[in-house]
Amino acid sequence: MKKIVLADDHAIVRTGVRAVLERLGKDMEISAEIENGRELVDYAKTHPDEVYVVDISMPVMNGIDAVEQMTKRHPDIKIVMLSMYDDRMSVEKSLKAGARGFIVKVSAADEIVNAIEEVAAGRFYLCNKVSKYIVQGFLGKAGNRKRDGSGLTPKEKEVLQLIAEGYSSKQIAKTFNLSLNTVHVHRNNIMKKLGIHKQTELVRFALKEGIAQL
Repeated sequence: MKKIVLADDHAIVRTGVRAVLERLGKDMEISAEIENGRELVDYAKTHPDEVYVVDISMPVMNGIDAVEQMTKRHPDIKIVMLSMYDDRMSVEKSLKAGARGFIVKVSAADEIVNAIEEVAAGRFYLCNKVSKYIVQGFLGKAGNRKRDGSGLTPKEKEVLQLIAEGYSSKQIAKTFNLSLNTVHVHRNNIMKKLGIHKQTELVRFALKEGIAQL
């Protein structure tokens, strides 16, 4: 029995995926439903053998950054990325982070099942809408460059995501259990590294680089 973890902050999406797997998935069981990237990373620490279906756009930590942290701890973890977007950048970043599959939310029901089966078997899977992107071709090129070229640390990218999502410094401090002063230090370091001094420009950068998606 394959244990499947659904990570998406929209209950209606999780319900839809669950219905598809119950109807078409053979030997598949939903073991957990998760609503944000931070909870996903924590769950994966003790459940590395399950198959993860992960939305790119999630609160607290986006799906790509969550997958990156999961695969650093467990390089062989099996992850299918689920997205509203079918652009090349989203696919490249997802696979570079460690996902082995990529499907868009408007994919046919059987593609979701196929993606899980292929990834569970240790293979790659791209849905029809993004199969034009040749996996091996861009993985080699992407490996020679930083993901966003910013030089931000993982924690700074997490803070930047929440800034872009409209969290206040107090809310960010509470989310990450940090002091308010530490959050201000992170914010200043982010602005210095990026050469950005306005909130609106920070948001624009985060959206452009896929660090946050609103």
